[in-house]
Amino acid sequence: MAQTIEKLKMDKKLDEHVSYKKELKKLQYEMLNIQQFLFKHDIGLILAFEGMDAAGKGGAIKRLTERLDPRGYIVHPIAAPTPEDLKYNHLHRFWNRLPARGQIGIFDRTWYGRVLVERIEGFATKKEWKRAYDELNQFEKVLTDDDYIVMKFWVQITEDEQLERFKARKEDPYKQWKLTDEDWRNREKWPLYVEAANEMFEKTDKKNAPWVLIEGNDKKYARIEVLKQVIQYVKAVCEKRGLQITDPAEAVSKEV
Repeated sequence: MAQTIEKLKMDKKLDEHVSYKKELKKLQYEMLNIQQFLFKHDIGLILAFEGMDAAGKGGAIKRLTERLDPRGYIVHPIAAPTPEDLKYNHLHRFWNRLPARGQIGIFDRTWYGRVLVERIEGFATKKEWKRAYDELNQFEKVLTDDDYIVMKFWVQITEDEQLERFKARKEDPYKQWKLTDEDWRNREKWPLYVEAANEMFEKTDKKNAPWVLIEGNDKKYARIEVLKQVIQYVKAVCEKRGLQITDPAEAVSKEV
């Protein structure tokens, strides 16, 4: 059964018995261990983030990368295609940003713009965005067949929570730059984005490149959940390939 936004339980919060700081630190060091393992085995990791405006994608990415070796990852903030980009196939600008094997590439907004904003705003024709589902699946299959791990996140918040975050950004001089007229216009198209996202999950949620939907009303819960899901999935994929990611402390104890 396909995942949908309506099935999410938006009241999810971090367990009150869990220390956010301790859990975050533990998971971040696990992520650092995974980064080193992927580098050693020449496996590329591609993490794609989509979601509603102000859902917390940037905050999740920040915590995900906080303890990583900066030489081994890059974050790509994706904006609208440039006039030069438009001269090529819509996937061209993403091919050029893919990480080398052994590196981690993180995309804040992604190639799924073709079936989200470009579909809704009319920047792609109906014929173009409808055929894009197959193109996107093929793009990701080429990568996962070639020693890459691909994982896609959708971070969701409620309309009320988004409004509160917009108001907070408007009042914060350090965050005002994050709020644009386009963000306000997009709120009016909320049902269209939900419809487009649900169809996107239905047609592109594949075993080799899964979608993970994250309830984002509680920022701490969302950040911890993203880290947990990445760690769990990367370990599972590596195990299927006959590779065991060992915890550093466990490895040391075995040597002793």
